[in-house]
This record gives sequence, C-alpha cells and structure tokens, in this order.
Amino acid sequence: MLGEYRIRGRGAAEIAADIERAVGEGTLMPGQLLPPLRTLAADLGVNPNTVATAYRRLRDRGVVETAGRRGTRVRSRPANTPRDEARHDVPAGARDLATGNPDPALLPPLDAALAAAARAAARPTLYGEPAVLPELERLARAALDADGVPEGPLAVTSGSLDAIERVLRAHLRPGDAVAVEDPGWSSLLDIVPALGLRPVPVPLDDEGPLLSGVTRALAGGARALVVTARAQNPTGAAVTAARAAALRAVLDRYPGVLLVEDDHGHGIVDAPLNPLAARPMRAGAAGSWAFVRSVAKAYGPDLRLAVLTGDPSTVDRVLGMHRLGPGWVSHLLQNAVVHLWRSGAVDPERVAARYAARRDVLVRALAARGVPASGCSGFNVWVPVPDETAVVVRLSHAGWAVAAGAGFRLASPPGVRISVSLLRPEEVTALADAVAAALRPATAGRHA
Repeated sequence: MLGEYRIRGRGAAEIAADIERAVGEGTLMPGQLLPPLRTLAADLGVNPNTVATAYRRLRDRGVVETAGRRGTRVRSRPANTPRDEARHDVPAGARDLATGNPDPALLPPLDAALAAAARAAARPTLYGEPAVLPELERLARAALDADGVPEGPLAVTSGSLDAIERVLRAHLRPGDAVAVEDPGWSSLLDIVPALGLRPVPVPLDDEGPLLSGVTRALAGGARALVVTARAQNPTGAAVTAARAAALRAVLDRYPGVLLVEDDHGHGIVDAPLNPLAARPMRAGAAGSWAFVRSVAKAYGPDLRLAVLTGDPSTVDRVLGMHRLGPGWVSHLLQNAVVHLWRSGAVDPERVAARYAARRDVLVRALAARGVPASGCSGFNVWVPVPDETAVVVRLSHAGWAVAAGAGFRLASPPGVRISVSLLRPEEVTALADAVAAALRPATAGRHA
C-alpha cells in the first residue's frame, strides 16, 4: 500500500506529522491510499482512536481526503500547493485568455499617484500612527455608504485574500466548515483548506449562490459563508436584489454564521451592488459579518490594497492580529490610492462598458453556435464542457489558451474559463468557432 515507507509515531500529533512530512518530501505520492485505521493502529501498537485523530488532523489541514469505505488517500493536490501551479501553460504564439488579468490599457498610470504619495511622505510615518489614513477611510466609507453597505469600522489589508483569510482566522478553528461558491475563486478554494477549514461547495447561477445550496450548507453546520458580490470568478455571476433578499432570509435562520462578502470587481462592473449585509442589518443576527473591497482589478494587481468593513468585533480582531504581524499597510501605498480616487483616475462606467462589450459579444456568439455560457459581469466567461482537458488542448492547438475549470471546482461539473479582458472584437468569431469545434465529439480516424 505504501511501498517501502513505514509510518511512525505513537501519538496522534507524531503520526500526523510523520505522514505530512512524507507527503511534503514526495515519499507518499498524491492519490496514494493510507492504511485502514485498525491496520495502522495494530502496526504502531496504538489505539485506533489515536490513528483516527491523526487522520482527522491531516484531513483538516488538507493533506489527505477521506472517502468513506474507499479509505483515506493523499490529496491529489495538497492544500498548500496553489491551484495556479496546475493551470495550463500558455504556449508560444497562443492568445492568452487564461490568466485572468485586467486589460493594461484600462488601468490608470501610477506615476502621478506615486509622486503624490512621495510628496506626502515628506514627513515620515512612524510607529504608533493610525493604521488607516483618515482621508482613505473617508473616501472608502463614502463609497460604501453609497452602495448600501452597513456602517462599521474600517481596516486596510494587502488585498482581498489577505482580508478574507484574516476574517476567517478571527472567527473559525481548524475543522470548521466554510460554505464557498462552486465553481469559485481558486485562491479562496486554496486558503480554506490551508487554514485547516473544510470547504463546503455551494452551486450558483448568474444571480449568485443558490438558496438550496446555501440552506443545505448552513443546515449541515457550516460556520461561515463567503459570497462574491459581482464579477464572480470564474462565472461572472452578480448577486441580484431578489437573490440577496432571499439569501438574507436564509441567513436570518442561522444567526451564528459568519458572512463574508467579496467585492473585488468594484470599479470594473456594470452590475449594481446588492450586499447581503444590507441596511437594516439582519434582525436577530449575531452580527458577525465582513465586506471586502479590493482595488486590484480596477487600478492594478500590484496595488496590494483592500478595504475591509464589518461588525466592530470582527474588524477589531483583524486589526489586533494585523498589529501583531505586519502592523499596517504602507501609508505610501494608501496615499497613492487616495490620489487615484481623488483624481478620478478610473472611469468605472467606461471600464465596465469595455469589459461588458467584450464579454457579451462572446456569450452571444457562443449561443449562436449552440454553446451555452455564463458571464453577466466582470471579464470572465464560463463554458460548461464534457472534458476539460480535451477542450483546453484542442483550443491550444487552435491558438487559444483558456483556463481549465479544475482549478475552480470542488463538486461542480467541468468547464473552462475564458477571460475576455484582452479579447479584440475582430477575434470573437474565430474564438467562438474554435470553442464550438473543440466541443464536438472527436471522430475516429480511418485505418487502412
């Protein structure tokens, strides 16, 4: 079962550490079946409950997966291996519609903003100063107020994922279940098991997470729900007002559940924001919620900054742990973002219209060829496929690089993600033809 390797240890912690070390060194390979509980317990001379505890710790850390009677196996991709590493490489000469970057032509130049930040730094920032610049807080709060996000204190983090990770750490413990969209953001699907948490897949449509999936996850004991407000990655879903109201009604029945909303698409979308943590706050709710808004998609991925608001306890916990770690997000960076916001460096309506035009024309072209696709906000289009590998390879041979859906899925059916941020109008017909051709069943060749 394990070849020449012999698991060692007497206590659960020792056994789990030994297995994890072997996985990290490559001695135990992905997909390898571990011994049954009683078999390993007998080999080690320990109680089967000790082995069960070790396996549970490994499962919570994302090292192994348990499939009932089929046993416990090393995960095909350990939780600390980013899904980005498994994505399809872009071959030379192919059009890159896989990496999901914004269009550089729609990002603002940063020279003036950085110069303004440098001027503001004439007086050095010293220890003990406020973590959030007052002007950044004022501007961010005004924008959140305009979108109906409830009042709450504000923190600044190094991007959306940093904020979500800190919020989950503040409330949850290893082994807790987190309801996540499926298909969903690959980085979130990585960080949840890496924190020792258990992701629970929730299906979605163009209007956001399905009520049935959220209800099932929360009824099953999920301690948190993470929702993408709009420009959902990879499907482009955007939570509608009706869906938000219905989801709030479900959340009302589970007041102890932590709600985390990610608005990473702010500034690039034409869909209105319909926050679940909307005013007035949920009646009777425990009040654990967080709303995250990143600047990366609209102003540039290298601007590692997101604003976070939420209930006072959640934000206070995040700020407290942040002070014990990095302390604060650089005031130079905060001042640069303030300048970008003040100067109107990005015209959200113009940017959203550009992305919408590219996205919508592709979805229509695919539909005309009998290929269903989703994508109602942002710059990603999700295409269900029967075989991801075959479709990705065929499109690659045709000169198009798209992302296989495996990096975005837990239990949802196969698909591919096409990022239209760099798609030119004159390319749409050829791309739609290539996708339709890639989805046709392969025909067997004739042999003499």
